[in-house]
Amino acid sequence: QVQVEESGGGSVQAGGSLRLSCTASEFSAKTLCMGWFRQAPGKEREGVAAIYRISGSTYYADSVKGRFTISRDSAKKTLYLQMNSLKSEDTAMYYCAARSRCYALGTQSDYTYWGQGTQVTVSS
Repeated sequence: QVQVEESGGGSVQAGGSLRLSCTASEFSAKTLCMGWFRQAPGKEREGVAAIYRISGSTYYADSVKGRFTISRDSAKKTLYLQMNSLKSEDTAMYYCAARSRCYALGTQSDYTYWGQGTQVTVSS
């Protein structure tokens, strides 16, 4: 069973930056695609960004393009999400997820493995 664990959440003022990290128990065929999702209170979980680990191809939600950057360090089996120019609407629980196929950002149901989440709060 693949395990993923997020870290790096916290509170920041609008315009600030945070970097989230996600460590995976394995970088394998099961986790060729890794992504970040978020869920705000009362809202559905939405995709934020994803990366195909082999090629480095990335996919972003329109709402975060130009502000967030997803990357990975294969040696450390770690996924990152650099979040800049944060807005109050970015406040949510952020989840790391993984799946074996990667052709788009995808939806919650497309991903197999999930972390417990890390809270990001942006105050205006």
